[in-house]
Amino acid sequence: MTAHEAQARPGGSVGTELLTVGRVGVDLYPEQSGVPLAGVRTFAKSLGGTATNVAVAAGRLGRRSAVLTKVGPDGFGDYVREALQDFGVDPGHVGTAPDLLTPVVFCALDPPTDPPLLFYRLPTAPDMTLQPADVPWELVEEVPLLWVTGTGVSAEPARSTQHEILRRRGRRAHTVLDLDYRPMFWPDVATARREIGAMLDHVTVAVGNRTEVEVAVGTADPEEAAKRLLDRGVELAIVKKGGDGVLVASRDGSWTVPPRRVEVVCGLGAGDAFGGALAHGLLAGWDPVRVAGYANAAGAIVAGRLACADAMPTPEEIEEFLQP
Repeated sequence: MTAHEAQARPGGSVGTELLTVGRVGVDLYPEQSGVPLAGVRTFAKSLGGTATNVAVAAGRLGRRSAVLTKVGPDGFGDYVREALQDFGVDPGHVGTAPDLLTPVVFCALDPPTDPPLLFYRLPTAPDMTLQPADVPWELVEEVPLLWVTGTGVSAEPARSTQHEILRRRGRRAHTVLDLDYRPMFWPDVATARREIGAMLDHVTVAVGNRTEVEVAVGTADPEEAAKRLLDRGVELAIVKKGGDGVLVASRDGSWTVPPRRVEVVCGLGAGDAFGGALAHGLLAGWDPVRVAGYANAAGAIVAGRLACADAMPTPEEIEEFLQP
């Protein structure tokens, strides 16, 4: 499919409400739970990658979403584009890195609440080779919601490209930073803090868990972290506290949304479902507490399911889950 064809079809770049930038891959989930990878016999394939999953989650909620990323010239790259189209996400900005392979990620559901991941992204991943020539600049500047990630600045040339994206965006609402800190992508915490922290001066919303906000602003205390994020000019700070709920803070105050109790099947994908629902709520113009509660429900639903993209909930499922 050409970029022109993607823009011409329903759900293409024309009228895009949400553009995510960053990681994509193919997730391979064990079909046997509670055993290490050495003991797994069969795997199920699913679309993966934080930025990609957020676009899928928002699309499942009716938003016209697209993802800016890259894959390899291989069968898994074909699968990524086909899966995105099937999910209603515009694949027109998925480029190809000719000498690299589409990343594959294995997870072991042991423990299911926080499954370890094994990334195959060497010598580098295609999404880390994003360059200015790959970027749809008009869309970046005008799309109602732009979603970037901390992982996206973990290596060059994607680092410089994403910083330029934010500079060109000009802190327009809504510009969302998913802190998305993953230690295996960074040489040390200090480097991650410098690069992710630099992004805070260019975004209107920041979201992350305790570990991620500690990397970004130097404290894992949710209230203090939210204050430091707001002091950097962020308009909405969201700190996910796991079993203690979600802290959401703005200039008007801070609130904690209580946790939603579920039996966890797989902790992966819950944060991406949260992100897609967060984007949906921001685009809808909801107040911060409603946005956080809706996103928290979406994340809880996916935590009770296996897989990421395929597990993203519909609006009807979230509304039913939210019923008292």
